Formats: sequence, C-alpha cells, structure tokens
Amino acid sequence: MVGMAVIEAAPVVVPVAAEPIQDGAVLVDGDRIAAVGERRELCAAHPGVVVRKWRGVLTPGLVNAHTHLQYTDFAGLASLRTSFYRWLAQVGERRTGFTDPMWIASAQRGIEALLRSGTTAAADIVTEPVVLEPTARSGLAGISYLEVVVADDERWARTKRDQLLRGLDSVPEGRAVGVSPHTLYTVGTEVFRALAKLSRARGLRMHPHLAESADEVRYVRDGAGPLADIARTSGCSFELSGVGTQRTPTAQMAFLEALGADTHVAHGVHCDAADRALLREYGASVALCARSNATLGVGDPPVAAYLAEGSPIAIGTDSLASSPSLDLLEEARALRDLARRQGYVGSDLDRRIIDAATRGGAVAMGANDFGVLTPGSRADLAVFDVPVDSDPHRALIDHGAGRCTATILAGHLVHHATASPR
Repeated sequence: MVGMAVIEAAPVVVPVAAEPIQDGAVLVDGDRIAAVGERRELCAAHPGVVVRKWRGVLTPGLVNAHTHLQYTDFAGLASLRTSFYRWLAQVGERRTGFTDPMWIASAQRGIEALLRSGTTAAADIVTEPVVLEPTARSGLAGISYLEVVVADDERWARTKRDQLLRGLDSVPEGRAVGVSPHTLYTVGTEVFRALAKLSRARGLRMHPHLAESADEVRYVRDGAGPLADIARTSGCSFELSGVGTQRTPTAQMAFLEALGADTHVAHGVHCDAADRALLREYGASVALCARSNATLGVGDPPVAAYLAEGSPIAIGTDSLASSPSLDLLEEARALRDLARRQGYVGSDLDRRIIDAATRGGAVAMGANDFGVLTPGSRADLAVFDVPVDSDPHRALIDHGAGRCTATILAGHLVHHATASPR
C-alpha cells in the first residue's frame, strides 16, 4: 500500500468495465483503485484496512461530456423556453455584465453541483480563461476546452489566435486543456482548419458543437437562413454566408480535417445515417444533451439510431443556461426515455446509457483511467441510494437523480449526504 487505504463497500458495485458485483467493494489506496471485488474477499485479503459501508449502488464517478460551468449563474435562461436565436442574444446580453470574480464564482457553483450529483469528470467549454483556476483547484478529472467563437480570418489574425495561445500557455497545474472551435457558423472556414492543425501540433483534443439545429444544416449546406442573418450582423466575414458548401455540417467538419479520434462533438441532433457513419469512420464520439435540445426547441438527437448502429456516445448536460440541472442521471433518464420513444427495444438499453454516462465520457476525452472501476484507475467513485433488488443500471436511471449520497474524488470524500428515506 502506498497511501491511506480504505475499502468502500456497498450492496451492489457497478464497475462498468465488468458485471455488477453483489456485496461488492473497491479498495482505494491513495488516489488510485487498488482492487475491485467481493467485500468479504477484499476484507480477508487486506485485514485492518478501514471499511466504509454505503447503502445502495456504488459506481464510478459520472462523466459529464459537455458542459459550460462558467454559465451556472445563467440558470434563469433555461426556464424562458424562448427561441434558439433569442436565447443566443440573451446569453450575449448577460455576458456583458459579468466580471472575472463573477465568472469564477459561477464556475465554482457549477463544480459543487457536479460533485453533489456524483459527477467527478467533465468536458468543460471555457470562454473566460479565469475559470480554469477553480476547475484545476477542484481536482475534477477531464478536460477544459478553450473556446474560439466569432472569429473570421481578420479577427483570428488580429486578436483571437494570440488570445488562444495565451490561454493555452497559462493553464494552472492539474487541469488538462483542449480547444473548442465553437461552431461552423461562428468560426470561419480557414480559422476552423487552422484550429484543427494547431490542436494537433500541440497534441490537444478538440470539442466543437455540431449539427445542433436544422438551421445549422441549412446554413452550412446553402449559406442561408437565420444563422446567415446572424453571421452578417456579427461584424465578421464568414465564407459560408450566402454561399454554402452543399455538405452537411458533419461532412464539412470532416472536409476541414477537424474530425478524428482526438475529437468529440456536442449535440449531433441533425446527423443522418451518412453523417453518423462518418463520425464512426473518424472515431469521433458524440456528447448527447437531450434536455438542452428540448429547452432550445432544436429537435431530438437520434439516440436509438446511435445505439443501434454502435456509434460511440457520451452524455452531457450542457450548461444551466439551457438545461434544468447538472445532474447527469437526470440527463441519462431523458435519453433512455427518448431512445424508447424512437423505437429502441434492446434489453441492454439501461446498461448502455449508464456506460455512456461513465466510460463513454472518458472515451470521448481520450481517457482510460476514469469512468470505470478497475485497478490503477483514479479513485473517483459515487454512491447512489437506490433500490438494490433489481437491475442496478435501471435503478440508477429510474431513481438515481438527486440521490447521490457520497462522491469520492481521487480518493477523497468530497460529498456526503444522508441517505434518502424510502
């Protein structure tokens, strides 16, 4: 043993990488998992090690594959149920009144909400680099993606490139970073291509938004529609405005060499069979955010098709500006129910959704040491006070939201709540 060892035990342990374990346990040594198995076997093999017994189901810490923690204090916007375009304008209006201390406080509240709901890793989109500090300090696993938005060739050359490089070169210790070219309608064609090259030259991962709305499809294909109007009023000269490419957003992103196993995209709502096949060909995961999509009225992601076709998926909440909560199990339930409505009838649905909420998010970020309970992985765990007399995957989705009683981050107990009465 290297550090302070603890055996975390529960009636059911869901390793994700293996079958659920009845009366299971995880041996935590310092910030890593040393062993996973039945409680009696681990206790016998490690006499004298402190045992913490939890009620319910113990899982890997959840992995939020798409969020914007800095917008936690924009929560009121999600309840307005306005149009996508009015919502974009309102986000812009709110941004003008925020100072660096306000951004930091907002991100900190988002981090606390993640930990209270059992999430221990996040793909976080960052527009204000000041929020990197609280995220690094928190110890969350995952990646902070520095966002480039409203950037044509002129702005990229004049300010945006240097801003991005300064952000990448001043990252606090303890937090991995990547690059987020915002969208194909807010980033110029050559800028998007340059961002992909820059990211790969530095060995960084990318996380753009893709095919969130039908209007995005129209804009990329035809250069027309409401997003073309927004592009014209942005003060930028975007190549696609008024012209289009005759490609779908997915095909255009591939054309710009911005897809790959080093990329995961957010939303993927308007991806047809050819688009989904292209994402699989490039090895790009999709972070699904159904509740945000519903709030903004942009449509439902084809969850059933992604599952049936074997596409790599992850789950994100997006931000509180467009989602009712940062609780990933609420999002998991929404996606599970949507898949059923779309006709998915496989008996593996609950398991696959939980996989997407854990290991799927880690895969999306190119990681293999969180999102699963395996020896050598980070000691990131969550405990949910849910029934243990049936399929634990279904129990987590049906009852887990709001019932996280413990979150363990890199071996440290960072959240502990009293078990809910049943």
